[in-house]
Amino acid sequence: MSVNRSEFLAAGALVAGALSATAGGRRAGRRQGRNMCGSAADPIPRVRVGIIGLGMRGHSAVSRLAKIRDLEIVALCDLRESMVDRAKGLLKAAGRPPAKTFSGDEEAWKKLVDLDLDLVYVVTPWHWHTPMAVYAMKHGKHVACEVPAAMTIEECRALTETSEATGRHMMQLENCCYDFFELTTLNMVRNGVFGELTHVEGAYLHTLSELIARKKNGYQGMWRFKQNNARNGNLYPTHGLGPIAQCLNVNRGNRFDYLVSMSSKQSAFTEWARTHDRPDLANLTHYRGDMNCTLIKCENGETILVKHDVSTPRPYSRIHSIQGSKGMVRKWPQQEMAFDHKGWLAKEEMAALEERYRHPLTRTIGEMARKVGGHGGMDFIMDYRLIYCLKNGLPLDQDVYDAAAWSAVGPLSRNSTAHRGRSVDVPDFTRGAWKTNKPLGIVDVDPEKLPASSV
Repeated sequence: MSVNRSEFLAAGALVAGALSATAGGRRAGRRQGRNMCGSAADPIPRVRVGIIGLGMRGHSAVSRLAKIRDLEIVALCDLRESMVDRAKGLLKAAGRPPAKTFSGDEEAWKKLVDLDLDLVYVVTPWHWHTPMAVYAMKHGKHVACEVPAAMTIEECRALTETSEATGRHMMQLENCCYDFFELTTLNMVRNGVFGELTHVEGAYLHTLSELIARKKNGYQGMWRFKQNNARNGNLYPTHGLGPIAQCLNVNRGNRFDYLVSMSSKQSAFTEWARTHDRPDLANLTHYRGDMNCTLIKCENGETILVKHDVSTPRPYSRIHSIQGSKGMVRKWPQQEMAFDHKGWLAKEEMAALEERYRHPLTRTIGEMARKVGGHGGMDFIMDYRLIYCLKNGLPLDQDVYDAAAWSAVGPLSRNSTAHRGRSVDVPDFTRGAWKTNKPLGIVDVDPEKLPASSV
């Protein structure tokens, strides 16, 4: 979708039910609806889906979802008609019936939401996520939304309060929670392999300078450049944070208490601009710092370090490090485990442990997911599990409180960074329910209840 309107004026109008609050303030208001943690909706035998946003992520989402036969792609929407036509071609190639299409108008997505749908799948620039999700839930639809789900604390509150009031699911599409190794380590944590957890680390370290700076064939309207040139902090926390937050039972017996954050100076992006003949981008004064480090303290005493860097030339990493009283594991730069000071486990020992604690989801649908692909298959596991839960009337693995808490690290880190790394309280979006919410179980899918697929 486009970004050429006053970004958050439109968003503010659509989230009118949101209650104002300071960026770091605590608020314990009374819940106006159900507690959505562990909440289930009525089963949906055939999930009717509308997809908004058909760019890079949206295009791949159409391809994946078209392979799930107990799902009907009813409608497609993008500002650009060319993107809609491309998605129509994917449906035709997959042997799926034509979908209704909407394009050419910044309000066209509302026409999609107004259709008879079960799920609205939002794959747009960040500033549209909350407005679209809130509108869809108010119109009776469940929502699956790309990351981050919200960009302000007010938007986080709007998501939680709308989901509670309507009883509609709002799942953030945090695909990294469904990566094979992350699922294995979650299973190991649940089985006490690493003992009592004390410190975890996650990150999004991904060199994106060229993609962010492209006028064509990059982010539509250079929207991601505009975000990076306007906000200094951790702009994209959830890929590294989501899997480790699940290991710590955040919102389910634990919660983020407060954080501190700071950013380095900015250098790498302007260096890239100078060496790639982009003088228009070589003298930036408001571009975010290259590396942001955010340290979070949890209510139960654990610490979390989350890093963000999409400018410097370096190999990709989400870190994914978990330290406990009995041992530790990390994924990057290579998958390793240790249980004493003597060194990392031998490859054979580690392979045996991984096989022993391989997650039930990857045992059941891992092979299917690898065939479909999408970041090695984790994207398809995420989609398939979502549709499985909706089809069978089950609670979702990621609920609206996860979307709010993980996304809130973004605006809170900007607040702390702007004030010399001061401590900022993390709001309790569950309004105290975290104390009794049950930890996420080791989920699986029942082979007899699997959605049909063409994989």
